[in-house]
Amino acid sequence: MAVSFDLFGTLVEVTPPDDPARAVATELAARDVPVPSDWERAYAERHVETESGAELSLVEHVVAGLDSRGVAASEAEVRATLLDAFATPVRMKRGARAAVGAAAERGPVGVLSNCSVPGLVPRVLSRSELRADAFDAVVSSVDCGWRKPDERAFERVAARLNVSPSELRHVGDDPDTDGGATAAGATSILLEDVPLTAVPSHLENAE
Repeated sequence: MAVSFDLFGTLVEVTPPDDPARAVATELAARDVPVPSDWERAYAERHVETESGAELSLVEHVVAGLDSRGVAASEAEVRATLLDAFATPVRMKRGARAAVGAAAERGPVGVLSNCSVPGLVPRVLSRSELRADAFDAVVSSVDCGWRKPDERAFERVAARLNVSPSELRHVGDDPDTDGGATAAGATSILLEDVPLTAVPSHLENAE
């Protein structure tokens, strides 16, 4: 048995910016990147087409948004901008450490998180009491290319954990995204049914 955990809302709580476009603009300006006068409109527009279920990197979106207004910025510059724009305090959820520890006692354990900002998931983990090296695999949608509930996201984390999807149990807080594990042949454990503090006993009973 292998266990994957959703990150945001499951293992940790974060408070994203109230106005992401403004937060990004502030960090762009701090790097002397010209901010278009209609940046909020440009940020809201679709610039890159993706297929259903695919994740679009926010780096690619911002670079294309700036380019649509005649502003050039490198991907490295924008990536650093986004990591700072979305840097918020990280609060560990009660029971997170025990749940991850219980999963690790039974087999490989990973993180599977929807996140469009490259590098943000490892950064959040590094700022929590759970370090990335506590997991056998850390998979974000921007890295694997697919957003939960797309089956390919769950298949990817299962492959990284060296198990078949049928051997994977996925713990998450969102029925619409984390519940998609069942379509991939995995088992979903939703926090509305099994609180995080009860996950250790749930895993023990599932053996």
